[in-house]
Order: sequence, then structure tokens, then C-alpha cells
Amino acid sequence: MSGASSTGGPGDREALRTTFDSVAARYHAARPDYPAELFDSLVELTGLTGDDHLLEVGGGTGKATLPLARRGFRIAVVELGAELSAHARANLAGFPRVTVRTGDWEAKDGELVGRGVPFGLIFAATSWHWIDPTVKYQRAWELLRPGGHLAIWGAHHIFPADADPFFREIQAVYEEIGEGLPPGDDDYNYPPLEGLVGWQAEIEESGLFEDVQVQRFGWASGYTAQEYIALLETFSGHIAMAEWQRDRLFGEIRRRLAARPDGRVRRHWGAVLHVARRRA
Repeated sequence: MSGASSTGGPGDREALRTTFDSVAARYHAARPDYPAELFDSLVELTGLTGDDHLLEVGGGTGKATLPLARRGFRIAVVELGAELSAHARANLAGFPRVTVRTGDWEAKDGELVGRGVPFGLIFAATSWHWIDPTVKYQRAWELLRPGGHLAIWGAHHIFPADADPFFREIQAVYEEIGEGLPPGDDDYNYPPLEGLVGWQAEIEESGLFEDVQVQRFGWASGYTAQEYIALLETFSGHIAMAEWQRDRLFGEIRRRLAARPDGRVRRHWGAVLHVARRRA
């Protein structure tokens, strides 16, 4: 599955969303930074000011928090994992306007998010799909001030015309270990940036948000074999693999990249930013 993962049904989501805490120490270094242009657009589309209070859902180690913290915003971060929260506090220690709390955002705990605080923006980066779809939009609506915004995006593996062929080639090993792609056509399994499926329809169907704006961002990162394996070790699907599956897969990654002149693989990333205004 070339580094992809699926949340599956509710049981799978509940089981997998806590796996990241076990790799908290590696998460911040291995996961890619989001492009600066994404945050520029986020601020522009929402009209945020220094008086606004932001809430981040599933902040992880602070990958998406730091760029906004550097812009001077007040941010309350809620993270389910205790280890991830600890790393976020360390990474954000230089920003007194940022607080990190450990807990389940879906629970209606006023102390967790800041009792009585009217948020101007609630945002989630690569975490929104882990939240119960039956409550997440209602919960966001309840916590936003009138005219406030919800912003969500993720980091996905994309395949432009010049994508590295390594990922299609290594797919045979995923198939061998029983971790192949789900059934579907090739365009679905290897999407270009414009083929990424977003949340616009889901947001609109909630009936709680309007004026949904969507922007797409693409970038690329190069990895040595060890760097790429370190990245895969932060994905829920790979964390959940049996040891023999990881040994076989990672061994083959090392062998194939060692045969390349530069010993590196180039992975393209895509993010679809959704910004929606709270409906009155």
C-alpha cells in the first residue's frame, strides 16, 4: 500500500488512532512539514486577527501548530496521546500563547478546550478522519464563535506525471505480505493532486457550515532508505503490521534503494485545505 493507510470502520478507527502515541519520539522528525503557502492561505481565507483564539484538534507533536504559533496566535491544542502531547509541549515551549492538553476532544469537557472560550478557528491537520463522523461537525459548531471557521487538511501521497516509479514497483512486496491496496481502479490507488478526494461534500451535508473554500498544495521530499523507513514507521497501517511483515518490507526497501546511484527515493505529497464558515 506504498505508505497509505485506511481507517476502515469505527472499530478500526478506534483501534488505530491511538497507535501514533507509540512512535511519538520519531513522529516529529519523520513527518513532512506543511508548505508555508498553506498557512498563508488559511490566514487569508479566515481573516484571522491577533485577537482570535484557535483550537487545534489532534495536534500530534505540533507540526501544524508551530507555523501558526510563530505568527503569534493564541492556540489551545487537544491531543489524545500522552506521549504526543509531551513532545508537543516541548516543541512549543517557546510560545506562551500556546497550551497543550491531553484528552479526547469528542468529550464535552470544558476544561479540556478552555471553558467558555469562543474560538475563531478550529483546525485539524491529518487528524480529522480519525474523529467520529457523527459528532465532529456538531462539536466544532458548538465551540466556534459566530462567523468562526473550521479548517481541515491532511498530507497524502500523490502521483504526478513525474512520480518516482519506486512506489509502483514496491507494491508487489505489499501484496506478498498481505498488505496490498484495496480493490479499485488505478487512478484511485495512485491519485494525482487534483484526484485527491476531499471533505467538501461531507462539510456541506452537515448543514452546520457554509462558504466552503478548497485549495490544493503539492510538494516533494527526498529520503534515504533509513529516512523513508522512519517515515513508514509513523503510519498506523505499518505500526499495526506483524514484525515479519515489516522485516520483509523494510529489507526490500533497503535493497532496492541501495541499488540506486544516489540511494534515495522521492515522494510527492499533497494537501487539500478546506475552510468553511460556521452557519448561524
